[in-house]
Amino acid sequence: MFNGKSILVTGGTGSFGRECIRIVLERYKPSRLIVFSRDELKQSEMQQDPRYDSPCMRYFLGDVRDAERLARAFRDVHVVIHAAALKQVPAAEYNPHEFIKTNIQGATNIVDAAVNCGVQKVIAVSTDKAVNPINLYGATKLCSDKVFVASNSYAGRNATRFAVVRYGNVIGSRGSVIPVLLRQRARGRLSVTDPRMTRFLIALGDGVRFVLDCLEHMVGGEIFVPKLPSCRLSTIVDAMRDGCEIDTIGRRPGEKMHEVLIAEDDACNTVELADRFVVTPSHHFWGNRVANLGGRRCPDGFAYSSDNNPDFLDIDRVREICRSVARDLGLDDGF
Repeated sequence: MFNGKSILVTGGTGSFGRECIRIVLERYKPSRLIVFSRDELKQSEMQQDPRYDSPCMRYFLGDVRDAERLARAFRDVHVVIHAAALKQVPAAEYNPHEFIKTNIQGATNIVDAAVNCGVQKVIAVSTDKAVNPINLYGATKLCSDKVFVASNSYAGRNATRFAVVRYGNVIGSRGSVIPVLLRQRARGRLSVTDPRMTRFLIALGDGVRFVLDCLEHMVGGEIFVPKLPSCRLSTIVDAMRDGCEIDTIGRRPGEKMHEVLIAEDDACNTVELADRFVVTPSHHFWGNRVANLGGRRCPDGFAYSSDNNPDFLDIDRVREICRSVARDLGLDDGF
């Protein structure tokens, strides 16, 4: 699908962006693969990394807040993978204006640039926190999702197509629970918000491969949701607690007890396939294309939540994940 294409990744120097670019280089032969980000140091580091050594690589400094810069970057681009976002939940609660500018205004800038430049496909990476949001980060991503879905109508017939991928917490990503607890473990004391919490988990590479697969099959307007395992915070703590004291500190601002990937109110528009759910739009532009997806309609009252998920990780699997993350971070993995 990507051979001979020009592909641009916003947030290309982030965790998702780097892994996405690595996998695309490994699997395909694009004509251009463009890193779009605002961090010149990270771009410089990528240019020196042999994993990204390819004549198709391009580096474009810019911010999704800057509509003119996006319009310049999107010229002759076929596919855009939109991964740029501000995402730290506590930071969003205290800096709402900045999150709105990047996550919402940035989304509208992406749409305008893609439509004006004739981009064929745009897929945006979203989060479980966009469903029934209680924090500012989730609210901005909900707005972003709505912008991308509705933009299929805005773009017109036979024009740019937009879709969204929504999944849970990425294992080992910056600021996520496992790296935080692993670093605390080295000091012999674990701080736990609430051991009853549950979360969806996905490996970074699995998230990237899912996004690329959705790009291939999207027709526009879908929100793709992979089927993921859930994990209890208490299981993560038990997997690494040996010799550590435990402090229960309570939920941070904007945190949920459980995460939701598909809300009950979306069940009527959701189709279940073997490995994923697809939330289809209610807008008229979708027409009868839902039949092309196959699968079956979800029953009324269905919801996909981290606490009612039939697939939970046991302590042995969680311990294996923690060891892998510890090795990646250069920490003690002997537990």
